[in-house]
Amino acid sequence: MATGPRAVVIGSGVGGLAAAIRLACSGHSVDVFEAADGPGGKLSEFRIGGYRFDRGPSLFTRPDLIEELFQLAGVPVEAHFRHQRLDEANRYFWEDGTRLTAWSDPERMAREMEARLGVDARRVLRYLERSADLMQSTGSTFLEHSLHAWSDLRKGDVPGAMRRIRWPELFGSLHDVNRKELGHDKAVQLFDRYATYNGSDPFRTPGLMRMIPALEHGDGVFLPKGGMYSITRALHELAERVGVRFHFNAPVERILLGPEGRSVQGVQVNGAPHSADVVMSNMDVVPTYRHLLPDTPAPERILRQERSSSAIVFYWGVRTVHPDLGLHNILFTKDSRAEFRSLFQDLTVCDDPTVYINITSIHEPGDAPTGRSNWFTMVNAPRDAGQFGPELIQRVRRQVMDKVQRTLGLDLSPLIEVEEVLDAPAIQQLTSSHAGSLYGTASNSPLSAFLRHPNFHRRTKGLFFCGGSVHPGGGIPLALLSARIAAYFANSRTHAPA
Repeated sequence: MATGPRAVVIGSGVGGLAAAIRLACSGHSVDVFEAADGPGGKLSEFRIGGYRFDRGPSLFTRPDLIEELFQLAGVPVEAHFRHQRLDEANRYFWEDGTRLTAWSDPERMAREMEARLGVDARRVLRYLERSADLMQSTGSTFLEHSLHAWSDLRKGDVPGAMRRIRWPELFGSLHDVNRKELGHDKAVQLFDRYATYNGSDPFRTPGLMRMIPALEHGDGVFLPKGGMYSITRALHELAERVGVRFHFNAPVERILLGPEGRSVQGVQVNGAPHSADVVMSNMDVVPTYRHLLPDTPAPERILRQERSSSAIVFYWGVRTVHPDLGLHNILFTKDSRAEFRSLFQDLTVCDDPTVYINITSIHEPGDAPTGRSNWFTMVNAPRDAGQFGPELIQRVRRQVMDKVQRTLGLDLSPLIEVEEVLDAPAIQQLTSSHAGSLYGTASNSPLSAFLRHPNFHRRTKGLFFCGGSVHPGGGIPLALLSARIAAYFANSRTHAPA
């Protein structure tokens, strides 16, 4: 067991788990305090009526970031976590009968778009090659390094990264870039949806977000054996193996600071102090300041930024297996502009929302009874501003079922035998995500990356931050990268043994 500097991690989401592992591997004595009764945060699971559902994230990319943690600990990953690369990334459906299978291989994807949409395959391939180039160069700079410390900025070669960015990619919108480079309405709509991967609006988020498709059409989409929750299970097992101690049903009440708030002293849990040299908050940065640091001046400009979108999820146990559906499926709205205007300006769900359906039982038969399917059925929803309630949920439920009927010719109403619903207020209650936003702040301006909270506190020694609400952003890969960045600073600033 490590006997070095004492570290406390607040929260056991994927970022908190990764940070705990990194701190323990660098010699810290680590305790994780979690308000829930188990690890995972949004990356959890539940079972109902013979069906298993992953509660939160359903898309898995960048498995190398998981493998990296096992390599760091010197533990064979195969004994704890297995996954496979899928040839197919998504299936796309439009109400006019157009259907398209998105392939992980970029050349195959380009040919598919030419065959289904009539878009020149060379044009699509150029688009995807540019996405990969940006992800490799600019993405590695802005996502894998701190943007808030000169030492890390120099290491990330920001000037070199900026030289590789075209003017429209930085100051134009993703939609405008897609419109210019792809031209076709459906092709534009398809690549616009990648803005939702960090809860943003394609009509405002910078064109630089065009790098996101490189994760699926190049690196590839992966399937974790045992579902997405197997990521949580594997990281929890690894953390315990390297000596991390977990305390569940143990919400942190306050972060304890030294004189004038210049250094951390630990945390308070159930009225009792727990001393620490390092405190790493995996909690959303807004409640971290509002509830755990009430006497510390908060970075109001950061905390008051526009929040990302949330979601309404219907977990349905369905008495059929639909032959047209794959693991990941998108049923597109007829009017994307109206959809995003509703999300970010009107703070509601439009009358014809895009519907995402994830069915893990296609690959994991144990996730549903024989001849049945577990539908994780989601629509993007706005942040919670008090507008959620039974009427909104029932309206959206009806709209989703109508969308499925019109697009797939399937009447769901007599086929649903179990149901659970998740919305923005429930997301906030379950995971302390401020306003139920899934990705912290939205990336709806060219400076969004620089306006996220840094992974360290500028004034308080020993206080660090990881997870989807701080740099570099939300989603599993970025949460894992945030843990890497935050642990790097924690180690360098406390002189933890290598």
